[in-house]
Amino acid sequence: MGRKWNNIKEKKASKDANTSRIYAKFGREIFVAAKQGEPDPESNQALKFVLERAKTYSVPKHIIDRAIEKAKGGSDENYDELRYEGFGPNGSMVIVDALTNNVNRTASDVRAAFGKNGGNMGVSGSVAYMFDSTAVIGIEGKTADEALELLMEADVDVRDIIEEEETIIVYAEPENFHAVQEAFTNAGITDFTVAEITMLAQNEITLSDDAKAKFEKLIDALEDLDDVQQVYHNVDLSE
Repeated sequence: MGRKWNNIKEKKASKDANTSRIYAKFGREIFVAAKQGEPDPESNQALKFVLERAKTYSVPKHIIDRAIEKAKGGSDENYDELRYEGFGPNGSMVIVDALTNNVNRTASDVRAAFGKNGGNMGVSGSVAYMFDSTAVIGIEGKTADEALELLMEADVDVRDIIEEEETIIVYAEPENFHAVQEAFTNAGITDFTVAEITMLAQNEITLSDDAKAKFEKLIDALEDLDDVQQVYHNVDLSE
């Protein structure tokens, strides 16, 4: 499970290295979280979560501040949170989460991305049951045993702890996301290599080289859509 997350993180990092697209997506997500509650992360858990995620992606402070100020200013811009489910080549499964101010546009764009890249949209629930919502927190400077001891002392339950090279990746129930981070923060760990609540496939599938190339085009097409925030799937894309 740990290697799967590292592969996802590496792919995203390399794809987003030369574009400001990820910053725009975070700006929208921060604005929505700040507008739906208080514009203060200490009293708004949703905002606190997205700011922690933004930190792991090195989102510039001015992007964050601008989004929060926009929310404070009472902007009448409204976004809907949407989830689409679908299928790619060879029975692969895909979940697409979006934030949009135009539902018809987003649905059309997502459907077109699937259709042009060998996939098709499914109905709600057709794919999500094969995924588990999971908190993923990554740290450095500790062993798996040391991380487990810290979490046990803080009485925080986790699903799994994976040690990979110099990174420790903790998998937990989504509701324990902040408890895991707090346990580490209290131990002096304030930098997280990963801080996500994601959808992890219960079982991964492998594709032939041709199908894999086609599938990656589908994922790229979906991730390139302005309204799409996250794309999850069940394909092993490791080399």
